[in-house]
Amino acid sequence: MRRDDWLLAQLPMGMLEDDFFCRFVRIFQEVAGTYLDDLDNLDHLVDPSVAPTPFLPYLGSWLGVRSIDPSLADRLQRRIVQESSTMLAWRGTHRGLVQFLELVCDGPVEVTETGGVYREGDSPVTPARVEIRVPDTGWTSAEDFVALVLDEIPANIPTQIFVAGELVWPELPQAVGQ
Repeated sequence: MRRDDWLLAQLPMGMLEDDFFCRFVRIFQEVAGTYLDDLDNLDHLVDPSVAPTPFLPYLGSWLGVRSIDPSLADRLQRRIVQESSTMLAWRGTHRGLVQFLELVCDGPVEVTETGGVYREGDSPVTPARVEIRVPDTGWTSAEDFVALVLDEIPANIPTQIFVAGELVWPELPQAVGQ
C-alpha cells in the first residue's frame, strides 16, 4: 500500500516548502499512481481465474488457443484457458486431442488413430489416419469444430470427423443434379 504522498515524500525538505512546486509534483504523482495501481494488479492480469474477461482470449492465444469466442460465458472462457494450460504438455498426442475435444464438446469423444512411435523397420505399412466421433460439437458450430480439429492434427494425416453419426469431414461430394 502506497502512501498518498509517496512521490512528494521522496523530495528534499527544501523543495517541500514551495507550495507551487508541491502542487506541480502532485499532478505527476496522481498520473503515475494510476499506472502503479495497474502494475500492482499485473499478477492478477495473467491469472485466468481473476483476469478481466476481455483479456481471456489474449491469454488463450499465449497457449496457442485461438478459438475463444468472446461471446461465450465468462466461466467457460476461464475454463478453456485454465484447462488448455494443463493440456499444453499433451498437445499433438491422442490424450491431448481427446482432452481438448472433450473441453470443446463438453462431453464424450471417441478418437481412433493409427499413429505411433516405432523402431526403424517396425512401422506399419498402412498410412496413419484419425477418426473422431462426437455426439455434438458443444459450443461451436460443426464448421468451427472441424477447423479446431484440423488445427490440432498434422496436415498430412487423413482425418474423418463424425458428429452425431454423420460424416462432416471430409464432406462427401454432392451427386450431380442435387
